[in-house]
Amino acid sequence: MKNIYKIMKTKLPALVLWPALSIIASLVLGCSSKQKPTEPVILYHNDFPSQWIESRNVEVWLPPDYDPNKEYDVLYMHDGQNVFNATTAYGGIAWEADSVMQSLLDKDLIRPAIVVGIWNSPKRFQEYMPNEPSDQIFALRKAAQSEEELLSDQYLKFIVEELKPFIDKEYSTKKEASSTFIMGSSMGGLISLYALMKYPDVFGGAGCISTHWPALDGIFLEYLPGNLPDPDTHKLYFDHGTINLDSLYHPFQARVDSIVEASGYTSGQNWITLTFEGHDHNEAFWRDRLHRPLTFLLGKDQE
Repeated sequence: MKNIYKIMKTKLPALVLWPALSIIASLVLGCSSKQKPTEPVILYHNDFPSQWIESRNVEVWLPPDYDPNKEYDVLYMHDGQNVFNATTAYGGIAWEADSVMQSLLDKDLIRPAIVVGIWNSPKRFQEYMPNEPSDQIFALRKAAQSEEELLSDQYLKFIVEELKPFIDKEYSTKKEASSTFIMGSSMGGLISLYALMKYPDVFGGAGCISTHWPALDGIFLEYLPGNLPDPDTHKLYFDHGTINLDSLYHPFQARVDSIVEASGYTSGQNWITLTFEGHDHNEAFWRDRLHRPLTFLLGKDQE
């Protein structure tokens, strides 16, 4: 059983939720307003509004002994309904990011961090498929007679211009790029890397798990040369399995690795690519290896 307190979901507008953590601690843990929770907490911001994309649920995990007087790294994760809770996760299997974070903290392997799970929408492909290289993508979609607009630029504006300012205001965060990370799997891997490239002053590292490089014939790879962020200030994590859909990724990843290396990244330092034999393309395997990108991005030896 997870050692965690989950606060009741609410339909109140997200921007007026949870105005003071001390009140939450008092309500949920039965402590005075001056005490802080000693157990990790998940807070829910349902139907978080946006001028750029459809509203969606956002879940925020606070580490144990969260202290409003301290500042914490922040990890943003896509497909948020799969991040913590098996009852909302695809196929009934969650990443259990809360449990994995707790285990790594217990072993003193990572820095305490806030994890933000951003739910996807029915327009997942449109929001997660990078808009660049725009000319080639436009030609491909025109040839395919696709009328659906790609929304990844709008999705990233939602995160950078709306969600992150809210998180930085409501919670005690380190706001610099070196303490802000983004992660996802499959198409979520694509949008994570794209976020790092579009907003290198906002995000300092990306975790790209089982990245679906073949999307739109792998056209996104054409955008990587010359557009990757400074290797002196950014970190890249890639991985994939070897069976079913993941078995398609190796040649794409090999090409990506060549581009990353040519861009000045050093394997094992600011970049890592791992292959997991026998791993398939699903949440169960991503859960089992989640400790690897978390340790790479948030590891104490990375301070």
